[in-house]
Amino acid sequence: MKRVATLGQQRSVEATGAMARYALMTSGIGFLILLIALPLTAIFTQAYQGGLAAFWEAVSSPEAVFSLRYTLTLATATTAINGVMGTLVAYVLARYEFRAKSFIDSLVDLPIAIPASVTGFTLLLLYGPVGTIGGPLSDAGIRIMFSFPGILVAHLFMTFPYVVRAVGPVLQDSERGEEEAAQTLGASGFGVFRYVTFPAIQSALIVGSIFTFARSLGEFGATIMVSGNLALRTQTAPLFIFSEFNAGNIEAASAMSVVLVLISFVLFFGLKFATGKLTLGRALQ
Repeated sequence: MKRVATLGQQRSVEATGAMARYALMTSGIGFLILLIALPLTAIFTQAYQGGLAAFWEAVSSPEAVFSLRYTLTLATATTAINGVMGTLVAYVLARYEFRAKSFIDSLVDLPIAIPASVTGFTLLLLYGPVGTIGGPLSDAGIRIMFSFPGILVAHLFMTFPYVVRAVGPVLQDSERGEEEAAQTLGASGFGVFRYVTFPAIQSALIVGSIFTFARSLGEFGATIMVSGNLALRTQTAPLFIFSEFNAGNIEAASAMSVVLVLISFVLFFGLKFATGKLTLGRALQ
């Protein structure tokens, strides 16, 4: 009888555990569907409501083409600059000890903590026509804000942590013995970085660069503060979406949203493929 009771209790516990797992799985997947899948479905549905001809007309207008090209140019420049400077900062933080290192390390994460609109306003106060730096430059005929350089500065600020935080842990975990051995054998500093350090951080650098590009692609809060949102001059794709939505042109806003979503999909599927190939390549070596 005791054995039968024990088996019954065990089955009851297993049934309870299965129900708990099912409830957790349903809650997690349901939340994911509500938070991500449904909004994306709504965007695609709205964008293609008028058919492919209407979709193409919306994304091929002069304003749409300019804003998309402008955004891709900004994202590319941002990724290139922060890819180099972010790797440099990550290397310095990982390899050297100096005063205020913890402060500098905390400073790297500041763009994530500060609201984007505050960042834009701060840049305006510094580089705007009446700003501390922008005022004298404006008097000399050099304009930073409400132009490509000012928007680029905002994007660099907002996306700076991604490469540093992707590359930094890899550098900290990597063995310095190989670098020291290469230096002992007569390799130059650049040679050590190219043939020893860079292969170790390559995968992390790709990850950080893709996140930087994607974040720049969708940057809105700081951009609208420093760009002026001028069509065919300083309007990025997210600002185009905002302007078209405010004007009641939901189809055009949805169509550009779909384009940005598709670019993001390509980026992240490319990320998975690239990092997988790099990992496989290192395993085969």
